[in-house]
Amino acid sequence: MNPTIDDDMHELAGEYVLGTLPAGERRRVELALAHDAALRAAVQEWEARLLPLTSLAEPSEPSPQLWPRIDASLAGLARVAAARADLAPRWWQRLDVWRALAGSGFAAAAVMFALWLPQQAAAPRYTVVLAAPSNAAPGWVLQAGDAGSIKLVPLGSTAVPEEKSLQLWTKADNWKGPVSLGLVKPGQTVDVSLAKLPPLQPNQLFEITLEPKAGSPLNRPTGPILYIGRAVQL
Repeated sequence: MNPTIDDDMHELAGEYVLGTLPAGERRRVELALAHDAALRAAVQEWEARLLPLTSLAEPSEPSPQLWPRIDASLAGLARVAAARADLAPRWWQRLDVWRALAGSGFAAAAVMFALWLPQQAAAPRYTVVLAAPSNAAPGWVLQAGDAGSIKLVPLGSTAVPEEKSLQLWTKADNWKGPVSLGLVKPGQTVDVSLAKLPPLQPNQLFEITLEPKAGSPLNRPTGPILYIGRAVQL
């Protein structure tokens, strides 16, 4: 880690890139990136740390609609930057700032996974990187498409005690509480149906907790959160 970046800033940048920050905090980070060189460096370190994950899967062609959406997003950012020229003159012309702002740090990582992870057809509408809260290390990638299901792909293996299990949960911002999506096995890809749930929303929370062998005995998580992330729309 860069010695000029303190632990708190490094943790904040990691949560920003991985998409685990609440919406309000994420917006504050995006504004700070324009003038905080240390924060930009921390974000770039996390982006570089995630880049090797692209080697985990064979390349796959994105959908024809993906790049036009990216171009439209960048054009929108350029218009906002031009409108604020009197407040922050010429900052939008700097390459390091654009690298941090283009769709947000985590959206860049999400696009990266959408391009490289195996896909059956078009790029998924949502992608989530589930990371460990303790060190922001990515452990799972979740892809959601148009078929009312999600695919949970492990990036490694998680050690689970024999009397415990991993349980997947989700919660949108306007829900009263989390909803169980069932048990998942360490190191195994799983397809989960969302047919009985409302449509996915941007920023929807997903987490994997450590629960008893048969799963949580209550209608909510009871064990520690092992991995957590939020949905980003592509």
